[in-house]
Amino acid sequence: MSVVDIEKEKKYNKWIIALSVIIPVAVAALFGINLRELGFDVKPLMFLPPIYAVINGLTAVVLIFAVVAIKNKNRTLHEKLMKFAIVLSVLFLLLYIAYHMTSDSTKFGGEGAIMYIYYFILITHIALSVIVIPFVLITYVRAITNNIERHRKIAKITFPLWLYVAVTGVVVYLMISPYYA
Repeated sequence: MSVVDIEKEKKYNKWIIALSVIIPVAVAALFGINLRELGFDVKPLMFLPPIYAVINGLTAVVLIFAVVAIKNKNRTLHEKLMKFAIVLSVLFLLLYIAYHMTSDSTKFGGEGAIMYIYYFILITHIALSVIVIPFVLITYVRAITNNIERHRKIAKITFPLWLYVAVTGVVVYLMISPYYA
C-alpha cells in the first residue's frame, strides 16, 4: 500500500468517526420525537414497517449476491451490489425514522419463551446495527482507496454483522407485526 493510499484512508477516518457517532445519536434522538405529540397534523405512517422489512430482506439478499460476485471474481458487480446495499440501508434508516416520528411504538404482545427470544433478537439487532456502522464505513473506504488486502480482512467481520442486522430486522418485524394497531 502506498503512502498516498494511506493518506487517502486517513482523510476518511474523521468522517467515519463522526458518522459512527452522529447516525446512532440522531436516530435515538429522532426516535424519541413524535410529531403528533408535538402538535403537528401528520398521519401515522403505519404502512412503512412492512416496506422497511422488505428493504432489510432485500439488503440481506444483496449482501449475499455481492459476496458470491466477489468470490466469482466479478469485482464490478460486487462494487455495484455493495453500493446498492448501502443505499438500501440508508433508505431503511430514513423510513424507520419517519415511522417512529409519526407513529406510536408497538409493544410486543407475546408471552413466555417467545418473549425472551423476541427481546434477545431485538436487543442484539439494535446493538449490532450501531456497531456495524463503522465497520461498513471502514470496509467501504478501504475498497475505494484500493486497500484491497485490508478491505478483505475487515469485510470478513463486516459481512456477517451486516447480514445479521438485515436478517434480524425482518425477523423482528415478523414477530411484532401481529401487534400493530
